Amino acid sequence: MTTPDPKLTVTSVSLGRTSVAVSGLNTVAVPVTVVGGYDTTETYPVYLNVFLKRSGGPGPATYMVAALLTLASGTVDDGVWKGSLYVPSTANGTFKVTGVMEGQVLDGSTGSMTTPTPYDGPSIAVTGVHLPRIGVSIIPKIVPFGSAYTARVAIIDSATGKPYGSRINVQITWDNLCAEYDGDRYLTNAAGIVERIYPAAAGSALNCVRLRGRAFDTLSLGWTVARPGIVSAAPSKTSVPVGTIVPVNGSVAGAPNNCPVILQRLTGATQWRGVSQARVRQSGRFTVLAQPPYAGNVIYRVYFQRCYQFQAGYSKSFVIRGY
Repeated sequence: MTTPDPKLTVTSVSLGRTSVAVSGLNTVAVPVTVVGGYDTTETYPVYLNVFLKRSGGPGPATYMVAALLTLASGTVDDGVWKGSLYVPSTANGTFKVTGVMEGQVLDGSTGSMTTPTPYDGPSIAVTGVHLPRIGVSIIPKIVPFGSAYTARVAIIDSATGKPYGSRINVQITWDNLCAEYDGDRYLTNAAGIVERIYPAAAGSALNCVRLRGRAFDTLSLGWTVARPGIVSAAPSKTSVPVGTIVPVNGSVAGAPNNCPVILQRLTGATQWRGVSQARVRQSGRFTVLAQPPYAGNVIYRVYFQRCYQFQAGYSKSFVIRGY
């Protein structure tokens, strides 16, 4: 559990503007001043960071950070700190100062075990126009297990549906780089399009595109790739007295934990009827129960319903003979 840093004292926070208009991929620098101090005997540089949260409006950005404010006058434990908040168009709406924190900010977090010291600060109204929008196409649409794949990323003007006409630096990455640090940078063409080939291992993790700002993302989009529903199943016995319960064990590739599977029995020439249901365990395995209702060959299969990013699929049919 994290708590506010007891070393930090915040007397006041002020913003140089109460409103700002931003268009497209631009940012507008707004002066930020903090009066306060940090009680430390360390010799490393001390920086303050001001956090703002959305309090209203429709923009996709949910928070902003005025990062790395430096000491402008006074002393570290009682001084005036100054810096800038770089406001993007995606902040369209109203943001309020909610806290201050010491440290080297990285992606909105200082990496400290403390939380921002709460501060009921001023607000800024942002009018954002021509906001960017991220689109992603995965090739192939359903990615086989163990295969590499391609993400085709497009950055366009959401107001016009057209590209901005300039090359845009974006982060296209996966796993922990979707939440922290920097890297995996790519440059779009003038049409706002760029492709990245992901390694097979990335298919099991969160993938993302991040349009980077200063200390926080201007815009981001995350996804998991679609996977095929690959089901295998086999009865524990293939010949039993009529009415006997027979466990049918199987597995679903990728281990989609807690997703439903349905045992189906063929009735007539083409109709399948659900007769038993279970859920996939964390191991990827499941057990459903068959119960042959008559003497003769009874045909079954297991149906996996579409669940999360896993597509629907069927096992091969199998026979349990009732006698």
